[in-house]
Amino acid sequence: MTALLTTNLGATPLLGRGKVRDLYAVDDGNLHGALLLVATDRISAFDHVLATGIPGKGKILTQISLFWFELLRDVAPNHLLTADVSAYPASLRAYADQLEGRSMLVKRAEMFPVECVARGYLAGSGWKEYRAQGTVCGIPLPAGLLDGSRLPQAIFTPATKSTDGAHDENISYAESEARVGVENASQLRRLTLELYQRAQAHAEARGLILADTKFEFGRTAEGIILADEVLTPDSSRFWEMERWKPGGPQPSFDKQYVRDYLESIRWNKQAPAPGLPDEVVERTRAKYTEAFRRLTGRTVEV
Repeated sequence: MTALLTTNLGATPLLGRGKVRDLYAVDDGNLHGALLLVATDRISAFDHVLATGIPGKGKILTQISLFWFELLRDVAPNHLLTADVSAYPASLRAYADQLEGRSMLVKRAEMFPVECVARGYLAGSGWKEYRAQGTVCGIPLPAGLLDGSRLPQAIFTPATKSTDGAHDENISYAESEARVGVENASQLRRLTLELYQRAQAHAEARGLILADTKFEFGRTAEGIILADEVLTPDSSRFWEMERWKPGGPQPSFDKQYVRDYLESIRWNKQAPAPGLPDEVVERTRAKYTEAFRRLTGRTVEV
């Protein structure tokens, strides 16, 4: 199986390529101002896109997002118009081989310039800050917590939203208010925590822990909507509930396996990013596939 690393949709205007997704403008018939999100098989780590992709990863990510958009639509409306390529404009249907299973036609929205992060467990940058200061994004936490500990309650920890590939940085809630306004910040915090709590309950019913996740929101004429990807192994930490044991790294279904490999070869985290050996590619694809199966109860064809 070959990884799809770059899309090419002919005359369809390309607005940009992110670490994983290619974004196109769609102006056809009744779809004035719509966008096309295409999830490639690129994979990033430490803020760099790696030289090797993970075959089928874009399809798995897209199908996970579609599952969550449907499950959570009563908590927050979302940007999805359709993921049915046969319903796309004719100019896009000609590229079905690149779009099938890995693309979404979505509403255009004015995106908020913050990453909306919910944490129910202590891990990653949150653990590093807690170990140094006893806080996460300035929020005081009880003493004695370990790497991987469950928090007394989920917390909202916003971050900057990088537009140039730089590393996102945690910010205080007060800083999020300064960036998006007091009322918007309050709504984003409420939606983030409600979405996290609903998703965490579903994950637990499937034997998984949703340790933390990040959401992106935008605003349309109808109000605030959930956008981009949602609750995938690229944007969330999923742990095996039965093997959860605070005090160190947890067995996970996310990119941590790739990060661990890159640390093991002592990459300096500077461009150019290295490729991945076949066994790391296959193990990573298996983790993403298993995450999909566990969360949705379905299999995905990649």
